[in-house]
Amino acid sequence: MRVVSGNTPSAEREDKTKTDNKTKMIAMRFRESDYATIKRKAEKANMNFTEFVTASAMNKSITVVNGLSDVLKEQKAIGRNINQLTTLCNMGKIVCPDLQELKQQYVEILATLNDLVGRCG
Repeated sequence: MRVVSGNTPSAEREDKTKTDNKTKMIAMRFRESDYATIKRKAEKANMNFTEFVTASAMNKSITVVNGLSDVLKEQKAIGRNINQLTTLCNMGKIVCPDLQELKQQYVEILATLNDLVGRCG
């Protein structure tokens, strides 16, 4: 499992269709410490135990991108600001607002996103 620094876990998951039913059930025994470690890794990858064990056994890459929620939160805030400015422009309350600060914030978010993507390999 590869972890990329930041705050909030995220994991890539395959799209599941309704016809992709799990039909086999097995029982396994784990040492308590091994079970706890696997469970902790699954939670960190934002996956349930079965998804994590299956992905691991199938040699699928599990990449956790931490910090993405903070970036998305900031991006949403910028979007709200732009929407508010657009509304004020359409109402005629302001004319030609200065968007330099919003532009700079967006440039910083893009730099952060590029950094996170670069760490994912």
